[in-house]
Amino acid sequence: MKISMFHLMPHRELPADFESKYHSVWVDPPFWELADPDRVGQYYNWTLDELVYAAKAGMDGICVNEHHQNAYGFMPSPNLMGSALARATNGLDVALVQMGATLPTTIPPIRVAEEYAMLDCISGGRLVAGMPLGTAMDADLCYGITPIEHRDRYYEAHDLILKAWQSREIFAWNGKYFQLPMVNLWPRPIQTPYPPVWIPGSGSLSTWDFSAKHDHCYCFLSYYGNNLGKRVMDGFWEFVDKNGIDPNPYRAGFLQLVAVSETDAQAEKEYYPHIRYFYDKCLHILNEYMFIPGDQDHRSLVNSVRNLLPMQLELLNAVSSWKYKDFVENQFVIAGSPASVRDQLMQAVKKLRVGNLMVLLHIGSMPHELTLKNIDLFAREVKPYFRDVWDDEGWDNRWWPARIKNTSQKSAGANASSASH
Repeated sequence: MKISMFHLMPHRELPADFESKYHSVWVDPPFWELADPDRVGQYYNWTLDELVYAAKAGMDGICVNEHHQNAYGFMPSPNLMGSALARATNGLDVALVQMGATLPTTIPPIRVAEEYAMLDCISGGRLVAGMPLGTAMDADLCYGITPIEHRDRYYEAHDLILKAWQSREIFAWNGKYFQLPMVNLWPRPIQTPYPPVWIPGSGSLSTWDFSAKHDHCYCFLSYYGNNLGKRVMDGFWEFVDKNGIDPNPYRAGFLQLVAVSETDAQAEKEYYPHIRYFYDKCLHILNEYMFIPGDQDHRSLVNSVRNLLPMQLELLNAVSSWKYKDFVENQFVIAGSPASVRDQLMQAVKKLRVGNLMVLLHIGSMPHELTLKNIDLFAREVKPYFRDVWDDEGWDNRWWPARIKNTSQKSAGANASSASH
């Protein structure tokens, strides 16, 4: 299987009273009160260093994404980060997983097609093209997309991008939302007919349909742990079975928080403050901003209200009083010694049936050196045990860059020794 390091790049030093003083981490937190541009520059550089370190340590992929007007994870342009990472990791068999540029808010969407093609060329054909719908906070409130149009704009943008990558003729695009008289994309991706496409989702039925229809990889992104993840992924695999689609584990991905230390006790001591910070501050989001009428299509909304939201809200209400063991027992975070993490993570991978795993190895307020330690221990003492997980079933990972699909990294120790701190 393939394991990528996912990085949100959150604000690492929010004040202790943040969640009581400010009503949301997203949309309207005042930058002038909470951040300093010079310090933010240090966050960006730490993030780039951590991802390059992960690449050199032997991770299969390094992963960035897009959000706006928030302290939860502020990469408004993941492709700026991706360009630096593409150049810095040339010569390594590591995928550039852009999870990614938000389609409906990029106008015209061929900007995404162009920038992803650039990244594929710079990286030598190592791009994974994430195509996120975007959150209601980002797309509707920050970027002004009409909620009821949000998903339709996404579908049209997706179709335009794929056609722009593949067409050998100049064409006009006369869509409902985008009108372009002459589409003649320069450059084109190295990968043909186009890079593997990953679709991040949070359990919407329409996202399952869309991913399956286009044979894209569906990636469930959630911070509510793999127990809730199993409920979602069971539904996804049931949908796959009912529609006669092959149950290839590589057509699915999952995001998991992971913290590794020398012992279980040391993991609690080192990581619990940062786990607490992440759930108290980074996920301190006003409900009115998350759930905007019209943003989710009707059948997905019905499914969420009946099957997902009650459990999510129950968990959210409980989290404020949780101790470290509660986060681990409820599998919000897989943490402990390398052996403990291996056991927990293997159970999660098997029960979710995912072939593409994203691990959040920087959590909340984690300082740079601790993040490097987490990356190093995970890459050396956890990841190697997962290389052959699905080999006995004989599946092909069609959702990974072909040029690096069957290559193996150098030993983690050798690569980590050359990684930059």
